Amino acid sequence: MARLSGVVGLFVGKPHHPVGPDGRMALSDHLRELRARVLKVALTIIVALVAALFFFDQLFDLVYGPYEAAVEALPDKETLATTSGAGGGLMLYLKLCGFTALVVTCPVWLYQVWAFIMPGLHPHERKWTRVFAAVAAPLFLIGIAIGYVTLPKGLEILIGLNPDGITNIVEFSEYLQFFTRTLLVFGIAFEIPVFVVLLNLAGVVKGRQLAQHRPWIIVGLFVFAAVATPSADPFTMTFMAVPMVLLTFLAELIARSNDKRRERNRPNAGLSPDELSPL
Repeated sequence: MARLSGVVGLFVGKPHHPVGPDGRMALSDHLRELRARVLKVALTIIVALVAALFFFDQLFDLVYGPYEAAVEALPDKETLATTSGAGGGLMLYLKLCGFTALVVTCPVWLYQVWAFIMPGLHPHERKWTRVFAAVAAPLFLIGIAIGYVTLPKGLEILIGLNPDGITNIVEFSEYLQFFTRTLLVFGIAFEIPVFVVLLNLAGVVKGRQLAQHRPWIIVGLFVFAAVATPSADPFTMTFMAVPMVLLTFLAELIARSNDKRRERNRPNAGLSPDELSPL
């Protein structure tokens, strides 16, 4: 019974010391909570991976679809091959199903990230938990979907850059790595505005600062999209950058609204020690 309670304790991570009214926790409690949340995420991903193994054929067709569409658009047909040795088939199963598990369980691990940050927020700011849970996962999945739609065009450009007489035999493990990296980059990119709002809630970033640096933020987002997209073609870069810019504008509006609300609740905020309060 003691062993069972010890195992359960690994996944609970309750603080051993009282949490202060400002949300501060002892370092040992932070590490204990981090361990519990990492274990929850790992267990969830493992369960999803096992479930994904039963749908491997459908998942393989889904992954192979963008490459097949890119090849059909080229005059010279290209070929996929695998040279991963005796264990290549097993690794293919694990990599593909592991990526699927990571995408499917995104509501769980995104919530765990937020829940780990949440104790540092004030009680009236924790109401954003439901908003974060309702927005973060759909944005990640939308990013994945846009990456999947734009992938055939990027592959067509990359595969088609062969001199005459050269046949491009693509190793499937490299293609799978390219596929997963592209989709994850798109998914994570769509989370950037969410974390901008989180930084504003934590008091690190002000909406006014975002407005002042808006031109540089736009340039930075396009540079990020150009570097992050493996194909580096303008089509894919634009499909990533434009939604990121629009979402960042929305994050700026939310940050400015939150700053105004804070100023109304704290009329003396922003005054220097030598200034008189309106009260």
